[in-house]
Amino acid sequence: MMSGHDLSRNEIIQLFLRVGIASFVTFISLKYILNALDPTKQSKKKAKNRAEHQLKRLKNIEGISVDPSTFSEYELVIASHLIIPEDIQVTWKDIAGLDTVIRELRESVVLPIHYRSMFEKSQLYQAPKGVLLHGPPGCGKTLIAKATAKEAGMRFINLDVAMLTDKWYGESQKLASAVFTIAEKLQPCIIFIDEIESFLRSRNMNDHEATAMMKTQFMALWDGLSTESGSIVIVMGATNRPQDLDKAILRRMPSQFHIGLPSEEQRGRILRLILSTEAITDDVDFHRLAKLTTGFSGSDLRELCRHASVYRIRELMDDFDSAGGVVKPSSSGTRAPPAISMEDLLNSFAKMRENKLHTGLFMAQESRIDLD
Repeated sequence: MMSGHDLSRNEIIQLFLRVGIASFVTFISLKYILNALDPTKQSKKKAKNRAEHQLKRLKNIEGISVDPSTFSEYELVIASHLIIPEDIQVTWKDIAGLDTVIRELRESVVLPIHYRSMFEKSQLYQAPKGVLLHGPPGCGKTLIAKATAKEAGMRFINLDVAMLTDKWYGESQKLASAVFTIAEKLQPCIIFIDEIESFLRSRNMNDHEATAMMKTQFMALWDGLSTESGSIVIVMGATNRPQDLDKAILRRMPSQFHIGLPSEEQRGRILRLILSTEAITDDVDFHRLAKLTTGFSGSDLRELCRHASVYRIRELMDDFDSAGGVVKPSSSGTRAPPAISMEDLLNSFAKMRENKLHTGLFMAQESRIDLD
């Protein structure tokens, strides 16, 4: 009887071992198959390599002790969008016509970070945890965000909302959490969200459960920044539809700056800045151009100048065709590029105005109907 009892017990143990081994092999096999079939496998691998490269550069350039091996896979995905201050090419000098906004940003964001040791006992003079830049499209909101990071010497995470969405339940919440954990590790840091209304718009009953959970967690983690007195992490958003943002988000962004369409005087300064590196003829009248371009944004003015620069190439193309495919050099051995003339700029303006009329943008601007 005892031997039979011992034998059945051994058989049960062996059965459990077989089931355990089979389950383990099945789990490993399924995990391998799912990873092999994952369409985002290559993009995740590239993101990891880019993140490790950026973190190593951050360590070499700024001497910060960051070990990529200590970062989770979710943090590495977020770190792939990290921009080091030394890599940001935009400065305040590259932004014209927004002196008032720049001065306010310096006073409320940059200086509290630069002189935080001087005001560490102050409960009032501290950098805000949230900054909202709102205004019509193409008026320099993204440029201002990058220039602020450059001026303050802060790491810049250009958050792509698409990377926070994952087909697996719970993955989006882990990625949202990683945004703040890595920002804490890399502080001082700016988390920039362009078109923030597409991600944190007003919540309603039609929101998907996963989306609603991700928004809630994002705001909860954002609130957690205020509990860390020494935390230097700023969430900066840009939008041209501030009315679509959730009220809870607006509360978390106490510093709000309106970036409107440039005035006539501002347009003249923007045009001078854009054409400062180009060869132009003496007949270029900035005052007249500024007066003509009512309703143009900063990006519209840049496109106007870019398109005008294309017209001057026609002279080279004519010489190229007349020379049988060979452009003859000047007597000095090098040929200076043709200068942009007032005629080129006026032709470019006429073309852009025609395009705006066809798309309805020019009429909307003239009647002050915009998305801001």
